[in-house]
Amino acid sequence: MQARGRVTAKEVAAEFETSVATARRDLEALSAAGIPVYPQAGRGGGWHLLGGARTDLSGLTSAEARALFLLVGSAAFVDPEAKSALRKLVHALPDTFRTDAEAAAEAVVIDPARWGQPHRAQPPLVTELQAAVIKRRKVRLSYRGWDRDPVERLCDPWGLVEKNEVWCLLGGVDGAQRTFRIERIIWAVVTDEPADRPNDFDLAEAWNRVVCDVNQQRESASTIVVTNTEIVPFLREQFGELAVEDTAIDGHQARVRISAPAEIMLARGLAGWGEYIDVLEPASVRSELMRLGAALVKRNGP
Repeated sequence: MQARGRVTAKEVAAEFETSVATARRDLEALSAAGIPVYPQAGRGGGWHLLGGARTDLSGLTSAEARALFLLVGSAAFVDPEAKSALRKLVHALPDTFRTDAEAAAEAVVIDPARWGQPHRAQPPLVTELQAAVIKRRKVRLSYRGWDRDPVERLCDPWGLVEKNEVWCLLGGVDGAQRTFRIERIIWAVVTDEPADRPNDFDLAEAWNRVVCDVNQQRESASTIVVTNTEIVPFLREQFGELAVEDTAIDGHQARVRISAPAEIMLARGLAGWGEYIDVLEPASVRSELMRLGAALVKRNGP
């Protein structure tokens, strides 16, 4: 009604994909609830807002509307509920903002799938944990770390983060902040017990601290190798962009420093590049490579 001035029940039904009877009943319910929505009988009649009444997104500037619709529009590519919300938001905007907002909503498409790889589906637990965060309810969960047996925890859920299609839950356990990769949560049950959340908690800041801690852990061990310059991009892809630092020796070779959480991870990652890489230091990484090589020969040799 804000966009068109006057609408018929048939037009409302077509817009929201309902029956005419349902549209008429809902319009009558709005009027009965005190919303200034009234019908006008006769040719050219229909339902309209009395006296120019309207709802609005209060205080939203034109630039803010464009930014909002750029964000929501890209999400609508993969989320039907976001698409439905977008349509409703458009009708709540002032007329002068609506054209730019609609253009912004269609300006960006985000395809989450990597080239040559299928899209990684959102873990089923994400929706349930989102509800727990919003409703402030404690969650009892069973979690398996990559190197240990499952443990049960009672967690205060504070927020969810998605990074490179990997979802994480940030929350409190016994008052201390913890990070859980959702794909490692075996099961989770949302309780009726209210969750505790620090008044000054900021999810973005908390996640930045997690990222810094992880980057520091990734640098716990390092090695220096010499390899062909053509190999360096593959090492960056394997170990991570920030974990590989290279310095050109000449037009064909480079001296490369590679970091990882542990030396055994460095050796296992480098083993596949055996004939292309010379490990300069430390000696412990060379020893681990020799052990791996001997184990491969023993298991797969004649």
